[in-house]
Amino acid sequence: MTDDRLLPLERVHNFRDYGGYPTQGGGRVRTGLLWRSGHHADATEADLQAMDALELAHVVDLRGNGERASHPVRLPQRFIGELLYFDGETAGLGPHMEAIEGNMTAEDAHRAMERLYSSLPDRQNLNWILRRFFDALAKGEGTSLVHCHAGKDRTGMAVDLLHHILGVHPDDAMADFLLTNSIGDQEARIAQSAPTIRARYGDVDDETVRVVMTVHERYLLAARRALLDRFGSIDAFLEQVLGVDAAKREALRLHLVES
Repeated sequence: MTDDRLLPLERVHNFRDYGGYPTQGGGRVRTGLLWRSGHHADATEADLQAMDALELAHVVDLRGNGERASHPVRLPQRFIGELLYFDGETAGLGPHMEAIEGNMTAEDAHRAMERLYSSLPDRQNLNWILRRFFDALAKGEGTSLVHCHAGKDRTGMAVDLLHHILGVHPDDAMADFLLTNSIGDQEARIAQSAPTIRARYGDVDDETVRVVMTVHERYLLAARRALLDRFGSIDAFLEQVLGVDAAKREALRLHLVES
């Protein structure tokens, strides 16, 4: 699956279904229930109508207050679901923006992104909203959308953790993570963010802008490695920090995996 995952919106980037992957034991993650995206501040009326058709039960905004103030939430007028967010900052600026500060070369930006991903165990505010993300999905109330600013870093880590819980093979989970680099209108997405990056950090070259607006395998591997180093297993992190115990894991699989 590639572009068949994409909901082709005009001004909301990286809006896609992250279900459909096979799971341990012969199941498959349900499609049409799990969506991820970038922010919706620039959504057109047509975009909002397409989102409304999904009948979203939960929208989980992983951004902080500063990001929501500069890029306000836009949801369909008929949205009657639950909007979840942390009342504070989850990353200061979005991780893709933090990474570039003081790092003017592409390789420096790569390394900074790895550091950000590896800091997942210590990001208490982000982990607060991730806990609510799993709580909401475990209720089995319907379709959900999880998003951050660019829909690739915080969202990518959240989706990877859910895929792990559901028994998706790590290689398939990585493939979903990397779809950010190939699905939809990449040039439009990068061009939309380039002026903001340069306004804050100066004359950053095109290659470095592209690094921080895309994803790389080494980033997600850094997050996974940090969890193993700190907790011994991803499951231990999920239970001790995010409250995903055996009962919640079973509830998530019941609602989100089909046999």
